[in-house]
Amino acid sequence: MKAVWQGVTIAESDDTVVVEGNHYFPLDSIQQEYFQESDHQTSCSWKGTSNYYSIHVNGKTNDNAAWYYKDPKPDASKIKDRIAFWRGVQVTD
Repeated sequence: MKAVWQGVTIAESDDTVVVEGNHYFPLDSIQQEYFQESDHQTSCSWKGTSNYYSIHVNGKTNDNAAWYYKDPKPDASKIKDRIAFWRGVQVTD
């Protein structure tokens, strides 16, 4: 699977986990130079608190376009150390 934004592959892995229709990539599969930690957080009743990254590619920024769970709840343990995308990031195989 690949995650692409602005024509640039920002993550790629053969080992994604699908939860609620979203592919969660291993954190070590992202191209770190395109990611900047955000202080944005949201909460899910069964997964826990999510943290976000903004993505910067070719002079453009996609705020809070990637999320991950630092410490997911037990039912979501399979997405620990994984990251998912939205806001125009295309995930394809």
